[in-house]
Formats: sequence, structure tokens, C-alpha cells
Amino acid sequence: MAPAEPTAPNPSTPPASPFAENPSTAATALPQALLAAEAGHPVIPLTRSKLPAIRSPHRGHPEHPPCRGACGRLGHGVHDASTDPLTVRRMFAAAPWATGYGIACGLPPHHLIGIDLDTKNGADGLTALRFLAEQHGFPIPPTVTVLTPSGGRHLWFTGPPSPPVPNSVGKLAPGIDVRGAGGYLVGPGSRTTHGRYTLAPDAPHLPAPVPDALLALLTAPPPPTHRESPYGVPPQPAAALIRFVRASPRGQRNARLFWAACRAQESGLAQELTARLTAAARHTGLSAAEAQATIASAARHG
Repeated sequence: MAPAEPTAPNPSTPPASPFAENPSTAATALPQALLAAEAGHPVIPLTRSKLPAIRSPHRGHPEHPPCRGACGRLGHGVHDASTDPLTVRRMFAAAPWATGYGIACGLPPHHLIGIDLDTKNGADGLTALRFLAEQHGFPIPPTVTVLTPSGGRHLWFTGPPSPPVPNSVGKLAPGIDVRGAGGYLVGPGSRTTHGRYTLAPDAPHLPAPVPDALLALLTAPPPPTHRESPYGVPPQPAAALIRFVRASPRGQRNARLFWAACRAQESGLAQELTARLTAAARHTGLSAAEAQATIASAARHG
């Protein structure tokens, strides 16, 4: 693992979130879900395993086509999501075992898009998103950020009513999952088998509009399944990896170098790029010894 660098504390104090959790009074997830609904986020109750808490009324007798709530009963997962406080209370009354709540994406008024930045299994979703932002020329605006028990984070963005943003796992880059139309995010304050989801203390309390270039990536059609990348062509162009490392600000130098070295390792170009990555890292102010140690750590990781 790449050595961490200290980051300067954020002196700003964000305004109170309209759906901030209150662990001193919240015995269940219902109070947080009601606050989220009041802020315009449609919600459903979740179990500790992050699944919809109300079982389908059609279990054992599946509908064709699948029922999405037209029957008037509860138990249709994200299709039950509502901002109406009476409906929310009704759902939680039907699932008193719920320990969390989900926030439906893609629905009005916010048309929420969730960017899930993972850190499990060697992934570094945040660094991957920064690489995409630099490669495609879009900013990553401050927005609602929810910290996950595994060390990852969810970034919330508002989107347009159309085109719908599809759900995806790793489509943008390793470690980046997307929650769009038909998906949901675990709400802050939810308790799961792995821990509690919490709001990042230094994040805004309102989701920012999704950058246009990022929206274009999120809605781009998938590449043809029969097309294969030519041998030796890395997932990220070598020149883009070098530029990404050279542009590293203080606090991100080791993380960016480690991530880029891992991508080079995966592409079979580690030997060819080691010298260029080292030079790029030295351009940012890292010593040759620090750069070589980070690149060696990436090689062992691979």
C-alpha cells in the first residue's frame, strides 16, 4: 500500500444537513428517513444487509411483466420509494426490523446520481475519479458525501430528467460504481452488518449538479462486446498516466503514483513506464527513493 501523506485540515464549517443523522435520539432509521424525505429524497426501509426490508407480495407467484407497485401493496423495492411522510411511516411500520434506509436515484425532484468510490480489494475509486476528471477536463465539485463502513464514499449529484443514467459496476474505472435510474444509495445514519453510514463532516449538505462531461461518460453507450483491445494497449493511455502523476497536488502525490503504477502493472507496461513514472513523481517533489518505494509497492500489490 502506498504511504499516506498528511492533508491540511478544512477550516470551513458546513451548514447543518437537512437529513443529518442524530445518533443521540435515533433509535431506528425512521427519523433519518423522514428527514431525507423532507429534503426531497424518495426513501425505502433497508435491512442490515442493505436489501429492501419489505418482502415482495408476489413471492412464489411472480408477475409477468413484473409488478412495480401497481397492485397497491408494499414490497416492490425501490419502486415503493416515497417522499410522503405518511407513506414512509407506513413502510417502516411494515418493517420494524429495518436498520437503514435507501434513497432512490433518478427520481424527481433531484434525479439523484450516486458515484460509489470503493476501496476494497485494492481499488482506489477516488483516485480513479480524479484521473477521469483530469483526462476529460471536468471538475469534481464539492457535494454531499457519505462515508461507508469499508472506507469508501458515495458522492451525490443531481442530474437532468433525461437521459436516464444506468446503474453500472466498474464501467467507468475499477473501484467506481454508479447508482442511477432504478438504483438506490444507502442513506446516512443507516446501520448495516459492516457498520454505519455517515455524512462526511466537511461536505456540503446539498448535492451539486453533475458535471456535463461526467454525465456524458455516465450515459455513453457500452462499447461493442465483440471488440477487443489490441495487445499491449493499456486501459489508460501511458501518456495520460504520466500527466496524471505530474499534476499531483501535495497530499495526493503517493496515492496518484501508486494508482498509476498499478494500472501500468495491469497493462504489462510496468518495466517500460517505471522510469517515466519516477521522473513524473520527482517533478511533483517526491524524492527518487520515495517514488521507487511506491512503485515497488504497486508491483508487489499486483
